[in-house]
Amino acid sequence: MKLALGVEYLGTNFHGWQLQKSGIRTVQLVVEDALSIVADCPVRVHCSGRTDSGVHAIEQVIHFETDAKRDNKAWLFGGNVNLPRDVNFKWVRVVGEDFHARFNAYARQYHYKIHNATVRSSLKASHSLWEPRELNIDAMNEAIQYLIGEHDFSAFRGNLCQAKSPIKNIEYIELNKTGHELTLNIKANAFLHHMVRNIVGTLMKVGRGERSADWVKQVLDSKMRKEAGATAEPQGLYFVKAFYNEF
Repeated sequence: MKLALGVEYLGTNFHGWQLQKSGIRTVQLVVEDALSIVADCPVRVHCSGRTDSGVHAIEQVIHFETDAKRDNKAWLFGGNVNLPRDVNFKWVRVVGEDFHARFNAYARQYHYKIHNATVRSSLKASHSLWEPRELNIDAMNEAIQYLIGEHDFSAFRGNLCQAKSPIKNIEYIELNKTGHELTLNIKANAFLHHMVRNIVGTLMKVGRGERSADWVKQVLDSKMRKEAGATAEPQGLYFVKAFYNEF
């Protein structure tokens, strides 16, 4: 039997999603431990998109195969009983044998949160990027338009990226502001390593007035990582969801 689950986690105290040989605390480690207790045998899970240290997830999707006979309620509530407080399962469903959490996803969505206020917030420190300088939202929105659509995003690609192609298709990017809180909402068919955080770091330079909006097009066209802004800090990034034809 193959099952898919939705996983929510606060990434602050995790060393990213992926299981590591050193045995340090990762989301995959605690998730597999919890499911293995319910299954009463080892469980190995696969996710829709790996996240780095400090990055959060609203609905990460995972799948696993098992011979253990349990109903969905047992996987959901039994799994949550054995998980730490900073990670939990949101739903569970049986999926077809050909389902794969990563390869069947036709799109993914992320949020990036910025606390744009003169004074920092202790409550928001691990949930958003603090930017004390006032940002020009209109200029940032103008710059965003150059990134929408299918492009070679090499200029926003992390050094450790293992993707076969830098060409991705961004369906939309939206920048919304409520009070001192900014949220960048971005959806694409797939993302390169650090792509969202590198886009945010580049847009921040426009927002601060250090660069013009059309500079972002120059960065994109250059296909050179050194031309873009610095990688934004991880705590503002949220994996929102993955999209599937199956559900």
